[in-house]
Amino acid sequence: MSQKAFQDYYPDHLSQCYGCGRLNEHGLQIKSFWRGEEAVCTFQPRPYHTAVPGYVYGGLIASVIDCHATGTAAAAAYRAAGREMGSEPAFRFVTASLKVDYLKPTPITTEMQLVARVVEIKGRKVRVAIDLMSGEDLCARGDVVAVQVPEEWGL
Repeated sequence: MSQKAFQDYYPDHLSQCYGCGRLNEHGLQIKSFWRGEEAVCTFQPRPYHTAVPGYVYGGLIASVIDCHATGTAAAAAYRAAGREMGSEPAFRFVTASLKVDYLKPTPITTEMQLVARVVEIKGRKVRVAIDLMSGEDLCARGDVVAVQVPEEWGL
């Protein structure tokens, strides 16, 4: 994609997250983008993301859902405020609640596609629902409540 990912707008000092930090050389460095009213992300698991032979470790699935949701929450907050992504002060979110339902084993050889929908924006909280697909199979569903990082954190 030629457009910048949500995570590419994070200021450098907020870009170290293992899941979505573009400056974490050992991290997953996921990238999320708007597709209409949904946010999308693709991720190709690596052989070392194995749970049992041939399938992805559930913790990785939770991590990708988590970071795609917090990125989507930030992008949604910018949209709701009528602001451009990356404008200051930065909107950055952390996870208050993460629920993942594992519906089918996720093959390690197939790219995962995540589709997020903003369910609710209420004050500093954004609730995001995510479907994780592998090919045509719905493998996991996530429900995340993300909370905007308070200014007093100094981030």
